[in-house]
Amino acid sequence: MHASCVRVPTEEGEATRRHLADTDLIVESLDIVVEDGALYIPVTDPDAVPEEYEVVERDVPERETPTSPADVLGFEPSYERLGDVVILDEDDPARAARIADAIVESNVRAETVVNRASKVKGETRVRDWDVLVGDNTETVHREYGCEFALDIAEVYFSPRLATERHRVVQQVDAGEHGFDMFAGVGPYAIPMAKAGADVVAADINEAAIDYLRENAERNDVAEQITAHCGDVRELVADYEGRADRLVMNLPHTANEFLDTAVALAGEECVLHYYDIQHEDNRYAPGEAAIRAAAESNYNVTVETRHTVRSYAPHEYNVCLDVRLTRRD
Repeated sequence: MHASCVRVPTEEGEATRRHLADTDLIVESLDIVVEDGALYIPVTDPDAVPEEYEVVERDVPERETPTSPADVLGFEPSYERLGDVVILDEDDPARAARIADAIVESNVRAETVVNRASKVKGETRVRDWDVLVGDNTETVHREYGCEFALDIAEVYFSPRLATERHRVVQQVDAGEHGFDMFAGVGPYAIPMAKAGADVVAADINEAAIDYLRENAERNDVAEQITAHCGDVRELVADYEGRADRLVMNLPHTANEFLDTAVALAGEECVLHYYDIQHEDNRYAPGEAAIRAAAESNYNVTVETRHTVRSYAPHEYNVCLDVRLTRRD
């Protein structure tokens, strides 16, 4: 079968395979080919492969006896991977347990399998989990060349937003002053720093900030990131007028922090504002809120109106990329 493959020297093959597996990029139904001192690893999405890897097109054989959870169950279960933790979202505990057992029997690499037991809740945006397999909810997630240690029981993290985070980070220029107002464990702040920005990162969750500092060390950007635990509104006096780029990834309530964002913005600043809105009016409420907060001091230009993903029936997670230019 013709497929996109990552080509690496054989001595780098296992490390590369693990990296691609952690981001669910390997096509499990196709074999990995060894030829002329190189490994060819079939990938699901060549555009999502980190830039440090070479992607080529070639024919690879289908795996003769793939063992997926669907092979065991007789149906395709829904799950997502976060490092070596597999996450289910099943209302029926018996069905969740059956899927967890099938994952253990399959070729999916998993140390822990959990099922969502609550919605995201509280200021720290964590949720409860039913641990079905294993006992460790801490893991290391890899995406686009970065590593993020985290504990899903203590912090919020969504692997589904990897492509969106990459979209934003691709806009970052070296030398920028970035500010991540709700930083979590650093999935925006750390790749922004790797792109050459100096980043201030704030979060009210102490565990998230501890992991962010650890992750800054892991990714060799500790000197470029200043992490603060606490309400971002308390940092205005220290960072007023500094930011060239602001990330506001707090859907539902980001509008409550727009005055703070405007105070942090420099002479020219790009604001990445995340929102949850009805499908019939996805962007206008956020745009109106930004204009109300900023237009007395800035010219406001909406550069991108972007739908990130479906959030709930008839509701969408969206992002507005907005350029603020200070008025003369």
